[in-house]
Amino acid sequence: MTGCSGAPRPSAGKQKANTVVRSCGQSLSVSEAPHRAVTLDQSSTETLLALGLADRMAGTSYLKTSIAPRYRTDYKKVPVLSPKTLTSEQLRAANPDLAVASFAELYGKDRVGTRKELADSGLPSYVSAVDCPHRSKPGMTPFDLLFQDYENLGRMFHAERRAQKLIDSQRKSVQRAQSVRKKIRNKPSVVWIYSVFDGAPYVAGKGGLPSEMSRLVGAENAFDDVDEQWPEVSWEAVADRDPDLIVLGDLPELGQPGDSARDKLRMLRKDPLTSKLSAVRKKRVLTVPGIEMDPSVRSVHTLGLLAEETKDRGYAR
Repeated sequence: MTGCSGAPRPSAGKQKANTVVRSCGQSLSVSEAPHRAVTLDQSSTETLLALGLADRMAGTSYLKTSIAPRYRTDYKKVPVLSPKTLTSEQLRAANPDLAVASFAELYGKDRVGTRKELADSGLPSYVSAVDCPHRSKPGMTPFDLLFQDYENLGRMFHAERRAQKLIDSQRKSVQRAQSVRKKIRNKPSVVWIYSVFDGAPYVAGKGGLPSEMSRLVGAENAFDDVDEQWPEVSWEAVADRDPDLIVLGDLPELGQPGDSARDKLRMLRKDPLTSKLSAVRKKRVLTVPGIEMDPSVRSVHTLGLLAEETKDRGYAR
């Protein structure tokens, strides 16, 4: 994978101290700020765009939903290497000096190659800390881990001020949403539906961002008893919990049945079992961009929507 070793090197006599960060069990060392970063998913793409790094990107991939309006101008400046998951050949062709992903699974042998394979070829790879909570300090919440991503990437790209500004802004958003928890009267239960595959829903389980967003606003994630971030369940299991609120992820760019929020809502209303759910009958269904259920620079937006929903539905004073 010689095409992955395109990082510029400092000239003789101008040696600089390497920037070193930890990412999902690996130590990443870069001698200069990356100039040809490639992102393996939309969440990583928008994080780099939020940090003002469009000119440091050699390519993007794996679009799940529409790019946020505030990032569209910069997004158009970056080559789209693939609208789907990236292959090893596509990554090599971009001659990157850093790969960035939200999920460790995107570094698979059947995708761009394992992180070890990339490291052996000279290409450092970054994975969101949210996907590796066991590698972080005890007690860190998913949002803490997300902010750690901003800090790490800011250091690697020498964009520390922009990263800190983003962290400060999003911490305020978290605090605003958290203030709703003190006003909760009747704790609502929430089911988060990410996608539907072969008729079976994938819902938010324990440990991920949706579980944390529920906790922050004083709600209960209905599948917190499942120790898996996105378990496949049955509609019967959803009906057994009969949630007060349902949150549907909208992922229209993936293009499969059950990805768009419209498809999911149609399924809920059509199925004899789920059509009787109180949240469906009383139209207590919130639609959000699916990418905001992932570790994303946009996740605080959905957190705010959930906080407002609990107030609008009368669960908070």
